[in-house]
Amino acid sequence: MESSWFDDVPDRRGSGCMKWDEAPDSETLPLWVADMDFRTAPCVIRALEKRVAHGVFGYTLLDDEYYHALTEWFASRHDYFFERDAVIAVPGVVPAISAIIKALVPERHGVIVQTPVYNCFFSSIRNNGCRIVEAPLKRVDGDDGTFSYLMDFNALEEAASQDDVDLMLLCNPHNPAGRLWTRAELEKVAEICRRNNVRVVSDEIHCELTEPGREYYPYGKVDEKAVICLSPSKAFNTAGLQIANIITPDDETKQKIDRAVNINEVCDVNPFGPAALKAEYSEEGYEWLCALCGYLWANYDMLLERFSKELPECPVSRLEATYLPWVDVSALGIPAEKIEERMLKEAKVWVNCSEMYGADGYIRINIATSAARLSEGLDRIIGWLKKELKA
Repeated sequence: MESSWFDDVPDRRGSGCMKWDEAPDSETLPLWVADMDFRTAPCVIRALEKRVAHGVFGYTLLDDEYYHALTEWFASRHDYFFERDAVIAVPGVVPAISAIIKALVPERHGVIVQTPVYNCFFSSIRNNGCRIVEAPLKRVDGDDGTFSYLMDFNALEEAASQDDVDLMLLCNPHNPAGRLWTRAELEKVAEICRRNNVRVVSDEIHCELTEPGREYYPYGKVDEKAVICLSPSKAFNTAGLQIANIITPDDETKQKIDRAVNINEVCDVNPFGPAALKAEYSEEGYEWLCALCGYLWANYDMLLERFSKELPECPVSRLEATYLPWVDVSALGIPAEKIEERMLKEAKVWVNCSEMYGADGYIRINIATSAARLSEGLDRIIGWLKKELKA
């Protein structure tokens, strides 16, 4: 796959695109929601064209080819084995998490999250009448002006040992910290949660988006009682096709979750998600994915170099996975929510503020766009931040 595929991004305005069409005006450059600007893999486009040509789009069943593509991909690419009988297909990972909480956690009981963390974890917990129990990550600053995060296992132990804490939501890889958790870290999570009778649910939607040379380690390989949520949507930019899979550890857990999926009425998938998944989880899909990750980390290197040279007052997270660098803007002394608001209005660039992830003092930047467009966005972001620092 040539880099020109990723350089040549389509104009998404007027396509009903949340990322672009929610922008306040045509001058705004959106680098916010986790949605890439790239066209998906050619093999996926061909599969969808074939499905459209059929002309009938009724209620959809999943066939043997679907389950084979799913299980074989994770077995061959990640040495992670599960049977088709363990799978519950749903329209997305967020509906999956909500249904799992409903199935496994009584109201008012606690669910652990490692903050800062994906914002929908909070809403899924609250919407099910449960309480949020934070086990914050521990920031570690590097000598090169970047920073990263470690799990605070003492904080996790304290959270897991509380009365009426039944579940932990793990983000693997972690959004927005950008961490690709190691086997040793995941084994420690499993040991703490097992000892405290806390079930782990792992959101692994970003698992394919890893820095070249690094490998994602599935949490299901260290914890046989865990529930795992998977989807190709982030890696192949197909979130609108609405397909995800819950991997359950046993029949009893599967029955409980399946019942909650039906109560929440998220049990049906559309005809296009399964057709796309079968193409995504193929050799051609894998080749495209490798090219994508190479392009994304070239973009990340551009961002890192520019902040390091032009704005060292704002350190950047070390990105091991996802396409969402996390930038420390606390030097401005302004709440991140205000920075997002003013940057959108004054610099015409849209980023995410960190309050929604349970922290303050950071912004999250989406680098999954063309290098030229990202360069323009960095001009606006860094220019605005420098001006504010001098004010």
